[in-house]
Amino acid sequence: MAMLATANGAMTFYLSVVNKMLNNFGGPIATSTIVGLYMIYGLLAYYIIRKPGTAVITYSIGALVQSFIGSAYGLASIIVAALCYMVVLEGLCWITRYNKWNLTFMLIAGAALVPLWFVFAAQMFGYTAWGWPVLISAFVTRVISGAVLCGWLTKVLGDGLIRTGLLKRYRSSEQPLEV
Repeated sequence: MAMLATANGAMTFYLSVVNKMLNNFGGPIATSTIVGLYMIYGLLAYYIIRKPGTAVITYSIGALVQSFIGSAYGLASIIVAALCYMVVLEGLCWITRYNKWNLTFMLIAGAALVPLWFVFAAQMFGYTAWGWPVLISAFVTRVISGAVLCGWLTKVLGDGLIRTGLLKRYRSSEQPLEV
């Protein structure tokens, strides 16, 4: 969990630069395309460990690391985003009793991480000034990014790690890979 959170903290620092460049080229819709990458570390940790509290610990460590590294969006955004992600992911995993890890669940989980944070971010960063067409387009783009760049990519990375045998100590290696 700590390794994934630390790697994400470093990656987020560089993603914010990419995000600002995307904003210059395509505004809120372009920046929405990479949102799934910001959330991947917590879902990947859960995919590997599959135990209650994984999201709380992983996203908390990630927020701490990002706080030390810095963010173009400020400390409040780091903390609120981490809280939103952990609440949603812990809830989803609890609903499935930590036993549903097929591609469908992963796509849903990646997409589900978006809405709560989007509501908070809209208030924090003034997204509501975009107007309804842009706001809806950005939201839909973020949900798709969450499903693909967080959900699908987590499934691919997690299954790849399981196949290497590096995760033999974890619950994910005890269960057969699901499509």
